[in-house]
Amino acid sequence: MISRNPCLANIKAGYLFPEIAKRRREFAAAHPEAKIISLGVGNTTEPILPHINRGLVEGARQLGTVTGYSGYSDEGLLSLRERISQVFYRGRFKADEIFISDGAKCDIGRLQLLFGAGTKVAVQDPSYPVYVDGSVLIGAAGTWAGTGYQGIRYLPCTAENRYFPDLSLLPPNGLFYFCSPNNPTGTTATREQLSALVNAALQKGTVIVFDAAYSEYIRDPALPKSIFEIPGATSCALEVNSFSKSAGFTGVRLGWTVVPQELVYAGGEKVNADWSRICGTIFNGASNIAQAGGLAALETEGLKEIQELTDFYLGNARLIRATLQNLGISCVGGDNAPYIWAQFPGRDSWDVFAEILETCQVVSTPGAGFGPAGQSFIRFSAFGHRPEVEEACERLGRLAKIPMR
Repeated sequence: MISRNPCLANIKAGYLFPEIAKRRREFAAAHPEAKIISLGVGNTTEPILPHINRGLVEGARQLGTVTGYSGYSDEGLLSLRERISQVFYRGRFKADEIFISDGAKCDIGRLQLLFGAGTKVAVQDPSYPVYVDGSVLIGAAGTWAGTGYQGIRYLPCTAENRYFPDLSLLPPNGLFYFCSPNNPTGTTATREQLSALVNAALQKGTVIVFDAAYSEYIRDPALPKSIFEIPGATSCALEVNSFSKSAGFTGVRLGWTVVPQELVYAGGEKVNADWSRICGTIFNGASNIAQAGGLAALETEGLKEIQELTDFYLGNARLIRATLQNLGISCVGGDNAPYIWAQFPGRDSWDVFAEILETCQVVSTPGAGFGPAGQSFIRFSAFGHRPEVEEACERLGRLAKIPMR
């Protein structure tokens, strides 16, 4: 009988969000009268807005015609790749440097195929769980000094260091996952911080996998939306982005990855060529209907709708953050990102999660699920219908009566 992939034995038993869903179901079964409101998982809730939705509908209609039918598009529709370059990167990248996908999360997992087993990996701590789990699954993160879970180095990002890591700990000739605006903390790196990151990566031969999935939530014009706003980044970084949280495409599935031609391996081979080969081998491209919706989203009216939708969720975030701050709970995020990172000093995250669920019937996310530095924190998501968010905020006021030690 064939043996199991040993990497599967190394991955943590349960992914964070299914575990939260399990605990929610258990609570609901024990309290059938409870009306549970979720501020936990980062899943959009509002309908896709009209112009973008018409693009999806028209894309489906076209497939029913002889002239409009289209089949495989491994690297994505040329028109969409060109439009992404124009809208997000001021036309800096050629179409063959932009690869359309079925979402940032999927690309983050597939990107590991470029570097393989034994690659040194570091992540922000706390960080999106897929960075770690994807690395473990492919057998990356070989043993090296100062490693954490399964040989992956965790670089703490805390209030003490302004949620930005010690760059002396970057893996030489390895990978570093960086997300800004950050999931889960909701903090956004400054231009100075990203410049320091790029310079350190160039010196150490580190490749940055930059996750910009929440870039359209940035409202402060001084904050970079892309790593490629920083000189030198095209030689040491690739960038993953998505329509999921900006256009409400969590269920539609559409994203992209930018792999500059300047990015090369130690031997001088182009990373771009290998990524093209991988996409052509194991991925037949994103849905053409989804790509039609993406094109509509990047038209003038669609961009207005993206602004409208992200403004709505940021409005939710402000309500949640103000509620927590009025309770004396220290928190960050919620200004340029749809997440609020709240601290409960000395408390176990899962205990606080349970207390909030039992006391307020509100689902949150335990910070410890994002890494060791997330212990004693709770992430609140601003994705929700406004009346439910307002009711959740009212319920969170009950926490004032409980000693949150």
